[in-house]
Amino acid sequence: MIRFEQVTKRYPDGTTAVDDLSFEVSEGELVTLVGPSGCGKTTTMMMVNRLIEPTSGRIFVDGEDIAAVDPVRLRRRIGYVIQQVGLFPHRTVLDNTATVPALLGWKRAKARARATDLLDLVGLDPKTYGPRYPEQLSGGQRQRVGVARALAADPPVLLMDEPFGAVDPVVREQLQDEFLRMQAAVRKTVLLVTHDIEEAVRLGDRIAVYGQGRIEQFDTPGAVLGAPATPYVAGFVGADRGLKRLSVTEIEPDDLEQPPVARPDEPAERAAQRLRTGGARWAVVLDAHDDLHGWVGLDELAAGGTVGDLAHRMTAWVPVGAPLKQAFGVMLQYDAGWVAVLDGARFLGVLTPAKLHEALRRSVDADARGVPRGQVPFDSVSDA
Repeated sequence: MIRFEQVTKRYPDGTTAVDDLSFEVSEGELVTLVGPSGCGKTTTMMMVNRLIEPTSGRIFVDGEDIAAVDPVRLRRRIGYVIQQVGLFPHRTVLDNTATVPALLGWKRAKARARATDLLDLVGLDPKTYGPRYPEQLSGGQRQRVGVARALAADPPVLLMDEPFGAVDPVVREQLQDEFLRMQAAVRKTVLLVTHDIEEAVRLGDRIAVYGQGRIEQFDTPGAVLGAPATPYVAGFVGADRGLKRLSVTEIEPDDLEQPPVARPDEPAERAAQRLRTGGARWAVVLDAHDDLHGWVGLDELAAGGTVGDLAHRMTAWVPVGAPLKQAFGVMLQYDAGWVAVLDGARFLGVLTPAKLHEALRRSVDADARGVPRGQVPFDSVSDA
């Protein structure tokens, strides 16, 4: 969808902002451009909608050389979100969102209907927020309106320049979650500029790590964190890159252990005997459909009755496919030695700290070999 071919941007004073840049972004892919200030990432993005013209090289959008496209027409089919949003203060939220469709000649009713749908998509009730003005919104709400406005004309490409940088960390994480949910629904081709490696890792399908005017590594978040291509990349992502990798390594069924199981209608004495025989101190309690009912400890079973009467509610759980970071956070939150992993309500197994560590190491090893994680057996994980 977006292709750079040997693109250079050199200013009259001799400063080279971007030097011989070549890369490609596939349709529906979200690529984050990350690097220190002045490295050329914003220049790269602004050349896509011709707010900056390249000195040499070619840029293609949807197979078309943008040098041959009228800049105004080009920009109206590319969504653009900036840190400070740039909403019109004298227009309502609904009219701000409908700006680009109106410029494209859409009828007022159609443009406002589209704006209504998009406000709902970004988590703002159009009945509540549509009539308001930008000054009546929080920073996070204005940022959501900026995203909705950029999507209003249904552009195939979305450019985002530090879109969540002007809000506090809690709101920033909420906006990131909302944007990932939205991107899963609309699947736009996105270039997102950030200086924050954690944001780049969390949002990007692939990451372009910039040095000075050049891309030092262009790869998946897992590969950038697990196998930095150069000492520069290793230094930029940080010595704690293993911890950062927890956020991009998903829990898989092969990572799980299978603990003893008890049934709600089972006599407590019988369940206790089975635990003692197996040397276990607790069991998960599953119903006839293997849905999670809770857990029970050996000490509680001594009270008699049925397992269901004695079971505790399970609070430490995560869905399969969640990042290892989420499981680690739940372990810490509940001071738990393990977390249950569910597929809907169905119990799949438990993730222990040892298995979490093993899953992380297998993921690193899989990237180094260029194979899926499931093809790396437990006993062949490298110590590197």
